[in-house]
Amino acid sequence: MQTLKVKTPGKIDLMYEITGIDYDGFHTIESVMQEVDLYDTLTITVEDYQGQGDYVVVTGNNPNIPYNDNNYAKIAAKAYLRKANINGKKVTIDIDKHLPAGLGGASSNAAGVLKGLNHIFGNRMDDGALEHLASEIKSNVHFFLKGGTQYARGKGDELQKLPTPCLKLVVARPIAEGVSKKEAYDRYDKLDGRKPENHDTHEMINAVKENNIEKIASEMHNVLEEAVFPVHPQIAELKQKLIQKGCLNAEMSETGPSVVGIYTDSADFSDLQGKNQVYQVFASEKGILIE
Repeated sequence: MQTLKVKTPGKIDLMYEITGIDYDGFHTIESVMQEVDLYDTLTITVEDYQGQGDYVVVTGNNPNIPYNDNNYAKIAAKAYLRKANINGKKVTIDIDKHLPAGLGGASSNAAGVLKGLNHIFGNRMDDGALEHLASEIKSNVHFFLKGGTQYARGKGDELQKLPTPCLKLVVARPIAEGVSKKEAYDRYDKLDGRKPENHDTHEMINAVKENNIEKIASEMHNVLEEAVFPVHPQIAELKQKLIQKGCLNAEMSETGPSVVGIYTDSADFSDLQGKNQVYQVFASEKGILIE
């Protein structure tokens, strides 16, 4: 039996634009994705298995997360075993969840499973094969294999590495609010002629390359806010509270409900606790950590 722990980071989007719909019905995007130093911890155990029943089992500490066949950690484990032609093994994955909704936790966990299993099985798959498999599982899984700061296009899996800026960030999530990816995109599609204009992603890219914190903050933008805020006003209110607390700017992270703000001076967000989960984090490029 082999066991290892894998720390899987969260991510925020410094900007998030929708550019169209692909041939398979999925939206295409442009984004600058940024890893942050907030982590879930996976405990992955592999043992010999000749019995009946499920050979991949996922458990966790969050009652709101399904630990069934729809869990992306389980999907990733099954995909890896199949692709690497590994039989006669049982994989157990326990997820110690700390990432709030909106920081890509499901994709991060899936990427952690791929890296963890590849480590256990002696790196049977090279980086290219692992990244290709990641893109088949879920669009953001590829990002978490790369980590750091990435300019993302397509479905979020066409990546170009950028230098990681020195950002102090606050991530806040209203506990009573939940927004599914499907809801956010469905509401965006129904905006029709009222859809907001995309911002120029290259302005953000230049700001990141220059490590210009004020310019990065000024270029923050999420096109999905126009669709989500009218029906989830607490998220909009939380964004304004972060700015009032001294953030240079703030925006909803991807489809929400988490909101991220950039600040430079010392700041106290403690009075936002209670109704919100609040984390003060840094931009990071450490990636997935295997312990």
